[in-house]
Amino acid sequence: MKSDFDFYEILCCPKCNAEFELQTNALLCKSCKMNFELIDEIPLLLLKNNNQEESGMNYIKHYTIDANEFDYFEDRADRATEDDERRVRQYIISKINKNSKLFLDVGCGNAWLAEGLIPKGKVVISSDISLINLQKARKKVLSPNHLQVAMDGLNPPFKQNTFDCIIASEILEHIVNPDKFINGLMKILKPGGQLIISTPYKEKIQYSLCIHCNHITPKNAHLHSIDESFFNKITDNSIIKRKYFSFGNKLLNIMRTYWFTRFLPLPFWLIFDGFFNLLINKKAHIISIYIKK
Repeated sequence: MKSDFDFYEILCCPKCNAEFELQTNALLCKSCKMNFELIDEIPLLLLKNNNQEESGMNYIKHYTIDANEFDYFEDRADRATEDDERRVRQYIISKINKNSKLFLDVGCGNAWLAEGLIPKGKVVISSDISLINLQKARKKVLSPNHLQVAMDGLNPPFKQNTFDCIIASEILEHIVNPDKFINGLMKILKPGGQLIISTPYKEKIQYSLCIHCNHITPKNAHLHSIDESFFNKITDNSIIKRKYFSFGNKLLNIMRTYWFTRFLPLPFWLIFDGFFNLLINKKAHIISIYIKK
């Protein structure tokens, strides 16, 4: 399916930021002459040789294997966890500027953002390191306004001042260099646009000993425990405003209250959740919203 939106016009080389020349099943950088594959019309714009040097770990290989081993599109066995994720996504969507048209979903998961916004006439670009996840995302939300790109969030292959809104849900805690990640996304955001990030809140990261390499490794590959002060340390002169929203009482999740709270509209659920956080302050999530100059 073809879209009226010119997808290739907003792309640029992740190495040198130059424009592309569209070829048969490939994109050729007009400047550095790097060649990037197109598979099922999905551009694979990954700099695979750079990520290990920058971070000390091959995270592109890691998350490529992760997508092969774990299916992010299958239904959750734990209904409480499933409902908790649903509330995070509802809260994110409630904070989006209604005038936003073009969205980038960084680390698209099971394509929940495209599923929620495409019927509202929005254009959503789902991104992920894994081609497998993107192929599943396309199949799940089949629309000319739903596009996909394989990319590294630390080297986003888009021209500056492109997006009305960028969503990075449950991604930042996995990122080796959060400053570079956020600063890079701010560059491709339009002036007045929103960068919306959700993460676990004040998570106590657990570690185990990897049986393969005998190194300590964090559970769920979470590298950071994040709160308001974590976000405040990230500096970018293009940020004119930042807002924080923490929510999601952990005790309610443990008590399995979802069986009746799932029927509450989001505003009423937030009141119920906020009341319990006044009694026992055990918030599970934080959403940070950056507004660009």
